[in-house]
Amino acid sequence: MLGLAVLAVATLVFPRSATAQEAIGCPVPAGIVGELTEPMAAVRYLADDGLEGRLSGSTGERCAADYVAQEFQRIGLAPGGVAGSYLQPIELQSAVAAHAPDSGAGANVIGILEGSDPELSSQAVVLGAHHDHLGQGEVFGSLAGPEDGSDDIHNGADDNASGVGALIAVAEALAQSPPARTVVFVTFSGEELGLLGSAHYARNPVIPLDQTVAMLNLDMVGRLGDESLIVNGTGTAEEWNPILDTLEAEHGIPLARSPDGFGPSDHTSFYAQGVPVLHFFTNVHGEYHSPGDHWDLIDRIGLERVTSLVEAVLRSVADRPASVTYVAGAGTQPEEQTGGYGAYLGTIPDFAPVDFGVRLSGVSGGSPAEEVGMEGGDILIGLGGFEIGDLYALTDALRALEPGTAVEATFLRDGQEMTLLVTLRERGGP
Repeated sequence: MLGLAVLAVATLVFPRSATAQEAIGCPVPAGIVGELTEPMAAVRYLADDGLEGRLSGSTGERCAADYVAQEFQRIGLAPGGVAGSYLQPIELQSAVAAHAPDSGAGANVIGILEGSDPELSSQAVVLGAHHDHLGQGEVFGSLAGPEDGSDDIHNGADDNASGVGALIAVAEALAQSPPARTVVFVTFSGEELGLLGSAHYARNPVIPLDQTVAMLNLDMVGRLGDESLIVNGTGTAEEWNPILDTLEAEHGIPLARSPDGFGPSDHTSFYAQGVPVLHFFTNVHGEYHSPGDHWDLIDRIGLERVTSLVEAVLRSVADRPASVTYVAGAGTQPEEQTGGYGAYLGTIPDFAPVDFGVRLSGVSGGSPAEEVGMEGGDILIGLGGFEIGDLYALTDALRALEPGTAVEATFLRDGQEMTLLVTLRERGGP
C-alpha cells in the first residue's frame, strides 16, 4: 500500500489561497458558502453559477476538484493523487473525441484515511461520488428543450453536488475515529461522459482492487423527502442485506433495494472488476439533467440522514473482521453507458426497481412523450417493436430507432396496458 506518512505532508496541486483560486478563475468558497457546514457547504459551492455546471475538463470542474481537495486537507486525509497531491489527472478528449473541452483533461480527487487496525489497514473500502456535471448542456445529456433553457448553466446540485457533500461529511466524521480498514475517498471526473474517472481509478487504484473489499457510491442523494432511499447493488455481496436490515431499522429510513451491481453510475466500474458495490440514490426528479437542479431544492435534513446511514454502512464494512463476500452475476453489464444518445422520447426514468419495464418519474416539457400524454408513474414496457424490460433495453431501443419515425409506445398505467403512437425526434431538435 502507499506510504501514508509521506503522503500526509504533501502539498496540494491547487493551494487554498484566494490568490491561487482567482488565478484559475474560481470563486472563493468563503464568499459563497458563508456559515454552511458539510454536506450543504459543498452543495452550495459546487452548484454555484460561478462553476458554470462543472463540465468535465472545464475550469469549473477544476474549481470543484480544488474545493474537494481543500476539504480533504482540512479534514486531515492523506493525499492519494499524483506527485504528492490529491489529484489524479485523467484524459478526456481521446476517450470522447469532440465532446470534451479543448483542455481534454479532468481530475479525480483522492483522500486516504488510514485504518486503525495494523492487520486490516492494508485493505480498503472506497467511498465515491462524481463531481462533474453537464456544463451548459453543450455536450449531451440535457433533458431540457431549447424553450426550457437547454443552453443555460446546469448546476447539478443533486447530480451530484449532493453526493460530494455527503462524502466529505462522512470523511469528516470517520476522521474523528478511524475504522479498522483504510478508507479511500474519491470524487470522480468524467462520470457524465461515460464513467471515465471511475474507470481510470479502477485501472490505477491507490490500493489494489484485490485488497479493496467494497465500493460505496453516492450519486444523487439530495432529494429524500418522505420517500425511500434506493440502494442498488444489494446482490453483489452476501452480507449486504443483513447489514442493511439492521441499519434500516436503526436509522428509520425505508430502503428500496435492487440487487443489480451495474448501472449508469461509477459503481459499475468497480463491480465489473470484482468488487462488491452499493449505490445510494434518492431517485430522479423533474429537474434531473436540467438547469433547474438548484441548491435550494436540496432536502438538507434528508441529506444529513442519508449521510449518517452511509457512514454507518461504511463503518460496518470497514470494521468487520471478515470481508464481505463478492457475488458475481448481479445484473447484466451494459455494452456502453446509458445516456443522451439516439432518438429522443423525453421520458425521465424512475430508478426504483420494478419487476419488468421502466417506471417513469415524469416526462420532459414539450417532449414527444408529453405531447401524447405519457406521465409520471407510467411503466414503459414496449417501444417501436422492442420489448422494454429495463433501462438498458430502453437505451438500446432509442439508439436503434430513427428520429422522425412514429412508433407505438406501450406502457402500464394503474395496472392497465395502454398503447400510444409517438413520433420520435432528434435530440436537441425542435
